[in-house]
Amino acid sequence: MIIIPVACFITLGGFLIFYPVPEPPSSEMKIARDSISAASGNEAEIYSCDLCNQAKAYYDSAMMVWRQENERFLYSRNYSMVAEFAGIATRKASNATEGTVTIKSNLKGKLIWQLDEANLLLKKINSRFHSYPLNTEIRNRISKGKMLLKDSEIAFRNGQYLVAEKTLTESAILLKTSYEFADKDLRNYFRLYPRWKTWIDSTIAVSRKTCDYSIIVDKFSRKFVVYLNGEKVDEYNAELGRNWVGHKRLRGDKATPEGMYRIVKKLDGDSTNYYKALLLNYPNDEDTAKFRMEISRGALPPSAKLGGMIEIHGNGGKGADWTEGCIALKDQEMDSIFKYVKVGTPVTIVGSMTNLISALRR
Repeated sequence: MIIIPVACFITLGGFLIFYPVPEPPSSEMKIARDSISAASGNEAEIYSCDLCNQAKAYYDSAMMVWRQENERFLYSRNYSMVAEFAGIATRKASNATEGTVTIKSNLKGKLIWQLDEANLLLKKINSRFHSYPLNTEIRNRISKGKMLLKDSEIAFRNGQYLVAEKTLTESAILLKTSYEFADKDLRNYFRLYPRWKTWIDSTIAVSRKTCDYSIIVDKFSRKFVVYLNGEKVDEYNAELGRNWVGHKRLRGDKATPEGMYRIVKKLDGDSTNYYKALLLNYPNDEDTAKFRMEISRGALPPSAKLGGMIEIHGNGGKGADWTEGCIALKDQEMDSIFKYVKVGTPVTIVGSMTNLISALRR
């Protein structure tokens, strides 16, 4: 009786020795793991996030099934599901890597174009509005846009394309809206050109008729132009009030007035703080009438003062607009002017001597 169970045990043992033990898909799991690692190294977690997460999820599922099968009896283990999940993880990871390469390549090309466009816009802003007195908020927006553009270029050079895209988008919004505001303000300002042109023609005509000197100040181009007998004979660079756009409205606004004036006094020596000076008849009758109208309409407070003492004076050459509303020239230029101008010489101050299109081409 004992012989039969022993024989069965020996027979079963011999069978189990020769029966293949299920092998776990170690190589498939390693391939999946390496594929996920390669995808991560190529920044697929950033550019192909969904595929990368799916690959990791399938790999984790494969590991979970593997552990479950290992808890079963050795010969009843089935690793087919582990291999299937590992294969899916590998394909997902490979697709994430390929997709990332494509996305990064496309984004790189897009950023190259967008960075060029942003730099062109910044160049236009600097060229057109460098010395244009924009308000503090717009200046700050331009400065921030410029800073973000630089950050975007650094991120681009370091291959951080998504960071570059984000900062470039912020920069473009700031620069574009600032440019649109400034451009609209400039175009509104140049609507006054027909009036300026009338003043210019009249001033040159007076010079031609009297065979004498007349002066025209072009605020936009910062030019101080001298005419004799109706012909231009000299031209100097001028520096203006810090808030030169538009007409001077009241004392302390740091604006350079616009209108047809004349020299009423020549000052030099101890009579001026600016080497030499030519006092203008600002405010004239038109300025006074405008001021009173703005007071009556409530556009200016009743306490506002019109101001005066607008001069053409020396101490210029600073390369910036710095006066309280006067027109500054270099001292040696004042020496030249002093020789031929006199009390009564016409001085016309305009926003521009040309229309906007021509002014921007200069």
